[in-house]
Amino acid sequence: MDWNRTKTIFIIVFSILNIFLYFLYLDRQMGVGNMQVLGKSSVEETLQLENITYNPIPFIKKEVSYLSAHIATFSEDKLKELNDQSFVLIEKSRLLSYLKKSVSIKDEKNDYDFSGFLEKYVLEGDSYVLWDIDEEDQRAVFFQRVKNETIFYSPNAMLVVHWDDDEEITHYEQRMLDDFVSFNHKKDLLSPDDAVGSLVTRGYLKPDSTVIQVKSGYSTLVQLTETQVFAPTWNIQVKLKDGTIENYFINAIEGKVIEFQPDLLEEQTE
Repeated sequence: MDWNRTKTIFIIVFSILNIFLYFLYLDRQMGVGNMQVLGKSSVEETLQLENITYNPIPFIKKEVSYLSAHIATFSEDKLKELNDQSFVLIEKSRLLSYLKKSVSIKDEKNDYDFSGFLEKYVLEGDSYVLWDIDEEDQRAVFFQRVKNETIFYSPNAMLVVHWDDDEEITHYEQRMLDDFVSFNHKKDLLSPDDAVGSLVTRGYLKPDSTVIQVKSGYSTLVQLTETQVFAPTWNIQVKLKDGTIENYFINAIEGKVIEFQPDLLEEQTE
């Protein structure tokens, strides 16, 4: 075998591959840039034509970074802090707990109130924020927060609370992340206006709808066995003409629309 010839072929092949990847990178960057530039004229025209209400949000340009975290395990010392409940630990990272005392999900005004329950019965309960209440299935879903930012739809950063017909909590399932680390390499944060514009240019927003809130958080970018990497994410809440609320998610660095599996929450409650 002619090793010199083989070596030359490999060099040529890898050179071509590097050039291809470079142009692919440029194309991707131009695509993101075009999405942002498309903005002002075409987005405003679409908003008017479709009768979509959106009030631009003041924004100060800043840099953000990706975030990594480990799947937390529940130690015996931590579990000793749990009172008036019995629990089952699955693979050390999934806690299923049953309450021995009656704890109501409503306050004196008959409004949902989980604050006392989170403080007294859930490990690091103050790090979870309410996301969804399903009255038919009698459950509430909470997402974990880090640095005052919500982690959207991560199965390993979720708390699901169940109650009975008497509106008293029966049990809950908890998973959490820890050891959060920010990557040193920072990126420019996409503005809320550009995030909304991304939805408009792609035709996601329905006619006669209203953008009611744009808030920041994180969503899963890479999920390994014990470690996850999260990308800064915009959550855009839209109210439809019939009053229905829809949630959209945009990668706050790349501008891509993130579509979570609709049955993700169902899987976490089985």
